[in-house]
Amino acid sequence: SNLLPGHRDAANPEHRAEVAEYWGIDSLPATPGLSAIELFEQLQNGTIKALWIACTNPAQSLPDQNRIRQALDTCPFVVLQEAFKTTETARFADLLLPAASWGEKEGTVTNSERRISNVRKAIQAPGEARSDWAITVDFAQRLQKRLQPEAPALFDFQTPKALFDEFKGLTVGRDLDMSGIDRELI
Repeated sequence: SNLLPGHRDAANPEHRAEVAEYWGIDSLPATPGLSAIELFEQLQNGTIKALWIACTNPAQSLPDQNRIRQALDTCPFVVLQEAFKTTETARFADLLLPAASWGEKEGTVTNSERRISNVRKAIQAPGEARSDWAITVDFAQRLQKRLQPEAPALFDFQTPKALFDEFKGLTVGRDLDMSGIDRELI
């Protein structure tokens, strides 16, 4: 991605420094991530060897579906974090991480109008399905322990509220300042 929290541009050194300071790390990479189209181009040409897809169905939703599907087919290792094993993208997955669906997890959702809704868990997720945030945090914590075992924990989130509070904190003073929002009142 080329965006950082709070509508910050990953190519902007000041924006990277602000986020790094908030997170308590030395710096963020100076090279922005790839756009979705660039990512699939690099999958297709073999530059990218592994892909983790979460909360999206690119084999169905991205333009030029034949090209997207060819790219997924050539990728040596595809991880899909998904609530449904019947999506178009699921057939390309080497590893399916079962994610909870809407109504099976708590958190917030922002729609295309930028309206934030509080999502309350109505039922238990089936089997081993977990909230997307919990899957991601678990992976990040394990990866950090493996790569930097002596470093202080960077992903110490226990609840969706903790994640939302961090996101709010990263919007203070920005064009979309959400610091005054109380998740419980949404």
